[in-house]
Amino acid sequence: MTTLVVHPQEGPLQGSVPVPSDKSIGHRALLFSSMCEGVSNIRGFSYGEDNVSTANAMRAMGVTVEDVSPTEVRVSGAGLFGLSASAAPLDCGNSGTTMRLLTGLLSAQRFQSTLIGDASLSRRPMMRVAGPLRSRGAIIEGKPHPTKTGDILPPLVVGPLPEGKNLEALEYASPVSSAQVKSAILLSGLYAH
Repeated sequence: MTTLVVHPQEGPLQGSVPVPSDKSIGHRALLFSSMCEGVSNIRGFSYGEDNVSTANAMRAMGVTVEDVSPTEVRVSGAGLFGLSASAAPLDCGNSGTTMRLLTGLLSAQRFQSTLIGDASLSRRPMMRVAGPLRSRGAIIEGKPHPTKTGDILPPLVVGPLPEGKNLEALEYASPVSSAQVKSAILLSGLYAH
């Protein structure tokens, strides 16, 4: 057995403890900084595949996302109404967070977007996010779920919101506890009237 001897500290503690990357915060930091005007630096960024899918989707819609270091990206935001239609479907890879959050962000755009994913993501239900967004006026279509009546699967086609039409206000009590659903609703709320 190892014996440890603990001595009292003779002065104040000093130092730092780096916080590990957080994938969930990374997605949201990318999306919010993409909608800002100006430059945002995201430090402690996770370069996991899910966060890279979100970064690539934002690039495809005209946002400049620069790799600064292995843990930092610089985002030159397009502004709240500055996104542009992607020339190709937005590939979310295996990231349900990317797909669900982008659905909220894209629900108020005046252009149509198609969100695709890998085989695994293409089997995940999407009505939990599409339902509340549709209730505020968003146009979201998907493949009918083969076993869950009324549910949809990717690929998702989002928008466009017709000219002169805006997303409506929404009060929503979610039947499932989901940070993805909450975030998608909050993102769409930035455009609601």
